[in-house]
Amino acid sequence: MEIRVDESTAIYLQIMEGIKRAIVRGELKLGEKMVSVRDLAYEVGVNPNTVARAYMELEREGILVSKRGRGTFVTDDKNKIEKERQILAKRYTQRFRKEIEELGLSLDRVFKLIEK
Repeated sequence: MEIRVDESTAIYLQIMEGIKRAIVRGELKLGEKMVSVRDLAYEVGVNPNTVARAYMELEREGILVSKRGRGTFVTDDKNKIEKERQILAKRYTQRFRKEIEELGLSLDRVFKLIEK
């Protein structure tokens, strides 16, 4: 799982999005145990409290599930993950469209570029 952090957005939000991307791509499987907060914090190079907040928010959203004494796991709810896939796809499409419009390109022109 690759999580890149930058100064553009709150770090915990970037961690959340990285985890969601890894899940919808299948890099993290349904029901798979997540790495510990400390281990992920070390890997990403952030404070453990930041990762803990990301995990807490993902649990609130139903993406992760905490099992007392066993750790934190990816949900096994396929419908929840498919819904998240659609949310991410919409967000990425909106970002792409905005960037293209800022470049002054029409969507028709973009489709022609993609076909090449």
